[in-house]
Formats: sequence, structure tokens, C-alpha cells
Amino acid sequence: MFIPLHDHNTIKHVYRPIVNWALLATNVLVFVVVQHAGVGDAATISDYSYGLISSVLFDMKDLTPDLQAVPDTATLITYAFLHGDWMHLIGNMLFLWVFGDNVEDAMGHVRYLVFYLACAAGAGLAYALTSYGSDVPLIGASGATAGIIAAYLMLHPHVKIWVLALGRIPLRLSARWVLGAWIVLQVFNVVVDQESNVAWSAHIGGLITGAILVLFLRRRGVPLFDKNL
Repeated sequence: MFIPLHDHNTIKHVYRPIVNWALLATNVLVFVVVQHAGVGDAATISDYSYGLISSVLFDMKDLTPDLQAVPDTATLITYAFLHGDWMHLIGNMLFLWVFGDNVEDAMGHVRYLVFYLACAAGAGLAYALTSYGSDVPLIGASGATAGIIAAYLMLHPHVKIWVLALGRIPLRLSARWVLGAWIVLQVFNVVVDQESNVAWSAHIGGLITGAILVLFLRRRGVPLFDKNL
């Protein structure tokens, strides 16, 4: 629907969004080094070793010893650093690049890292519960970025964002329209598109987690809903 390109929203509290940069770099490095850029057996092996598998998380099944790379509960975090292909990676990183720096600015470095990982875990748990017993690995940062979208929308709904509508038409719109439309699409798809390979329930889980945590993790004095404008 909309591809975010740039927001007119300067950072005010941190000198550099170093945690957001580190998350971007980590996602890219994991995809290239661990997953071999999605090529060959390494991609499949990493999906099962570090991806979130509902049946394994809830001790219904066990991975073979050669695939058991981390504790089962750790996959609530590790899955969010894996991606299926370059387009999957770029799409998630674009949202992280455009919106993550301002959320980090509102929270500070440490709280933002906690926020990001918690959103990933909340999204992963939502997926695991709604796909109870599934053997299909969940991978991707979209649940964590959904949490960032929820936080950004609650912090800066009136900020203008440059987007590509329908992948080709440049528009400058308020965040409330761009991100609000994205959220409505997730809710619609979780109800209607139940046969898709996209883990819509993870997006909803990330959105809910992010919307709750931003209330408590933002800096003292940072207002919600652009009340300082």
C-alpha cells in the first residue's frame, strides 16, 4: 500500500540513534553471514535452528541435536533477526530506518533496545499461540517493527512522511494516515487472509506490545500524540 521513504522528524534527545543503527546492521549481517543471503542449505538450517517453531516452543516436539542451536525460549528473540530473502529484509529494514530513530530518541538507547526485543517476543508469542502446534518456523523482524509503528503513531501522529503509494506515486502524508492504514490492513488480513504465508498474528502481537510499552518506556516529559506541536 505505502512504502515509507522519509519522515520530517528530527531527533532531539540522543546524539545518534546508535541502537537503531546496530539493529539494522545486525539484521543485515545475520542474513548475509548466517543465512548465506538466503541461498543454499544454510538458510533452511538457520530457519529451524533460530526460527520460532510453535510446536518446539511449547515442548510438543524436539529439534534434532544438530539443529538445536539455542534454548527454545531464546527463539522468541532470535527469529526476529532472520529473513527469507532480500526483499523481506529490505522491507523490514526500511520501516526500521524511517521510524526507529525517533522511537529511540523518545526512550533512550537502553530502553529502546529493551522495547525492540520485547516487541519481537510479544509478536512471536502471539504467533505461537495462534498457530499452536505448528512446525513452520516464524522468521522476520516485522513483529518488532510493528511495535515501532505503534509507538511512532502514538508519539508522532501529525508528522509528515514521504511515501510511495502503490509502489510508484510519491506522496507526503501525515503519519496517522500512513501508519493507521497499515494497522487497519494488518487487522483486516488477520481475519480474512488466514491461508497466507505472512504471520499476520505476529504483526498484531507486535502492535499491541509496542502500544503498551511506549506508555512506560518513553522519557519523562515526552508527550504522546504530538501534544508539543
